[in-house]
Amino acid sequence: MSNEKGLQDAHVKIGTKQTMRTVQTGMASEVYVAEDIDPQLTSKIIALCEQHNVKYTKVDTMKNLGKACGIGVGAAMAAVVK
Repeated sequence: MSNEKGLQDAHVKIGTKQTMRTVQTGMASEVYVAEDIDPQLTSKIIALCEQHNVKYTKVDTMKNLGKACGIGVGAAMAAVVK
């Protein structure tokens, strides 16, 4: 990911439940989704982002997304809070 430092500095909600809740409440400015997660989850969060007009970006792996968020484990998705 090109903006690893930016994600570590931003206020982010990490994980499927927190990301979906953040989008649903209108608090997400952008969402990052790992491409190596269950396709059902991918389609669900993308549909939610499109419904709420939130930009989303795909990241190649959960490991890289977790690293970009500054955590030591993989992350399926993350939302940047407005």
